[in-house]
This record gives sequence, C-alpha cells and structure tokens, in this order.
Amino acid sequence: MTDESGSTKAAAETEAGAGARKRAGGRWIERWDPEDAEFWAASGERIARRNLAFSVLSEHIGFSIWSLWSVMVLFMGPEYGVDPAGKFFLVAMPTLVGAVLRVPYTFAVARFGGRNWTVFSALLLLVPTAAAAVVMTPGTSYTTFLVAAALTGVGGGNFASSMTNINSFYPLRKKGWALGLNAGGGNIGVPVIQLLGLLVIGTAGAAQPRIVLAVYVPLIVIAALCAALFMDNLRPVTNDTGAAKDAARERHTWVMSLLYVGTFGSFIGYSFAFGLVLQNQFARTPLQAASLTFIGPLLGSLVRPVGGRLADRYGGARITLGNFVAMGAATGVVIYASAQRSLPVFLVGFIALFVLTGLGNGSTYKMIPGIFQAEAVRRGLAGEAAAAYGRRLSGAAMGLIGAVGALGGLAINLAFRQAFETAGSGTPAFVSFLAFYAVCGVVTWFVYLRGAGRGPAAAALASGADAGEEDRRPVYAQV
Repeated sequence: MTDESGSTKAAAETEAGAGARKRAGGRWIERWDPEDAEFWAASGERIARRNLAFSVLSEHIGFSIWSLWSVMVLFMGPEYGVDPAGKFFLVAMPTLVGAVLRVPYTFAVARFGGRNWTVFSALLLLVPTAAAAVVMTPGTSYTTFLVAAALTGVGGGNFASSMTNINSFYPLRKKGWALGLNAGGGNIGVPVIQLLGLLVIGTAGAAQPRIVLAVYVPLIVIAALCAALFMDNLRPVTNDTGAAKDAARERHTWVMSLLYVGTFGSFIGYSFAFGLVLQNQFARTPLQAASLTFIGPLLGSLVRPVGGRLADRYGGARITLGNFVAMGAATGVVIYASAQRSLPVFLVGFIALFVLTGLGNGSTYKMIPGIFQAEAVRRGLAGEAAAAYGRRLSGAAMGLIGAVGALGGLAINLAFRQAFETAGSGTPAFVSFLAFYAVCGVVTWFVYLRGAGRGPAAAALASGADAGEEDRRPVYAQV
C-alpha cells in the first residue's frame, strides 16, 4: 500500500538516484544496486555512508545497554546482599538473552525495513534502562535483579540487525571495511559506559548508579530520532529462509561458530566480567576496578578492523590460527599472575587477551564469505555463480554464527562464577579457557590450513575451476 505526495516522491527519487518511494511506515528505496559502479558513484555511496553512520550510533548505544550490568554490579556493595557468584550470574544473563535474540533480529531487517527496525530497536532500549533505575536499591530481590539484567539482552540483538542492514548497503569490495567499522563502533559502547561508570563512582560515589541511567535515556531517544530522520529502508532486501536452512546444514557454519565463540565470546565475556574479577581476586574497590575495566574493551574494539585488514592481506585462517596461539600465551600469563597474585602482570596478560579477541573478531568474520565462495568452487561453480552462492550462504550464516558466538560470553561468566564459588579464584576458569583456545587453534589448522597450497584445490581456488576428484577440500588459507 503506497501513499505519497508528488514532492516527497520526487525528492526521494532524486536522493536515491534509483526511485526511492515512501510508504506507510517509513522511507523505502525501491532500487538498490551497489555493485553498479555508476549507481554507487552517483548516489549509492553517499546514502550508504549516511546509513552506516547512524547505524553505528544506534548499535553503539545498544552495546552500552547490553553491558549495563557489568557497570551496575560495581555499584552493588554489601548492603545489596549479592555475593560474587551471584554477580557473575547477573552479568551472564544479558549475554544469554542477547545471543538468542540475534537470530530473530537478523530477519527483522528484511521484514520491517532497516530504518524502521533501527528506530524500534533503539526505543526498546528504554525498557531495560528504566527497569534498572527502578530496581537499583538495596533490598531488591535477587530474582528481580535477574529479570532486569535479562532485559538488557535486547541491546545484544541490535548487533545482528545492524550488521545485516549495513551488509545490504555496501558492495562486496567494500563490505569488510564497512562491517568492521559498524562492528567496532558498536563494540566501543562497552568501554564507553564503563568509563561513565568510573566517572560517576569517582565523583558522585558508589551510591548513585541512576546517574549512569539518566545519561543514557536521552542518548537512546536521540539515536532513535536520528534513525527515523536520516536512515532508509531497502525494498530489495528480502528474507531467504532457504538460505538460512542451507547455512544451518553447512559444517562450516558450525566450525566458524566455534571459532567465533573463542574470539567474540571471549571479548564480550571478559568485558562483562573484568571488573568483578579485579574486585574479587585482587581486592580492588569499585573505583579502583572501574578505573581499569574500560581499557581492555576499548583496545579490543579499536583493533577489530585491523584484524580484518590483516586477514585481507595474509589470509583469515592464518591470522586466526596465529591469534589463538597468542591468546593461549596471554592466558598462560594470566594464570601465572593469578597464582602469584601479581596485579601488574595480570593486567598485562588480560589486556593482551582483549586486544587479541578484537583481532580475532575481525579475522574470523573476514573468513566467512571466502569460505562459502571456496565451497562454491569445490562444488563446480565458477564466476558470478560462485560469487552469488557465497553471498547467499555467508549472509545467512553470519546471523547464526554471531548468535552462537555471543553464547561464549555466557560460558565465560558461568565459568568465573563456578571458579570463585568453589576455589575462591578465577584461575580454574582461565585454565579451561586455555584448553578451549588450544582446541580452536587445532580446529583452525585442521579444517582450513592443513595441506594449504598443495593439490588441484589450490589451483582451483586461484582459477575458479573445479578441483576435481583428487582433492575435494578447498584451500581456505587464502580466504
């Protein structure tokens, strides 16, 4: 159903250079072809950049609200009656809900429009923010705290819809950088709210958590308003449920989900838990913990695009394998520091882990499109047919991989909860993380690097021809 005035239609068509049209519910662009160089140069790039900018703003605030309880627990002194194990479970709840919501959020963009869904999902952040303002008082039941924490999971879902939306705006040759900026700008929402928590604790004291919430209410409204005024819906974007089913049947979807648990799952899990670990393992005060908590997430967010760039140059599988080896080494440093109770050494190791999770986030996401295009080559496709297959499967797989990867944050916080409850230290949890990174490294080598550069598959991947029956495993080291 279309209802539009002549002036609105003319203005929209001029802007899109392709016939944008307005219908009930928001601004819709009828034709969108970023792979067309003339279209992209005339108007597409400008429109895509504008949508990217305001997508980053909304996703950034979404990440801040998703990590809200990593800050709120720093305000919860003894008068709240919540022990360390209970606090770790509180910060685990948002990761669980956020991971689950990433799946429907992925499909919401095509169903409702990227601009419309960004407005709605941004305004939805007011619910967990208001809930936290109501419950943050001594005497509130632990169950009530859990419900309020779970509500912030809607901020985690924003990542999936934002990435899906921006993926549709950019041509293949520019997707890596655009998605890296979108993801990195969103990830920075974690250290920003932690910095705000530090500022409030350092000035107003640990009894004023509502100041943090009062700052974010107008920011949420501004993000929603900007999305409504400056973003667009793309009518050509449709849900391909068949692609989602095909992606779920692909073993590479689950292999990459495992690797993304190791990278993004570690990033979000450590981001939520860092302050609590410092308080409980090194007896830091809330102010002392808050003064250190933001450093790791900030550095991890900033280097995410670097991981993608390194993967572009040297191959995603190679960078990912080297990254897991380095994460294992950094975890070894953390284990040593925990045993020696050396805070400086612990900080060096833990912050190195954050940086490496950011690099790994970029390199693993860069691998996904190349893997599915290599699969197309293995199946005998070539040229545009192989590229189309890769785009279709990788786009569907990204939502699922992102959802499973976020569950790593839940696992990390539950591991810390169990470690502190039974051993009074996070060391057992770090030992389990070390073992997991070793598994991820072995899987990366075995599936994507073993025998790299040998056999007909290597030539097939380079030429676009089928590998034949001699070597049916594509050489993924080049993705």
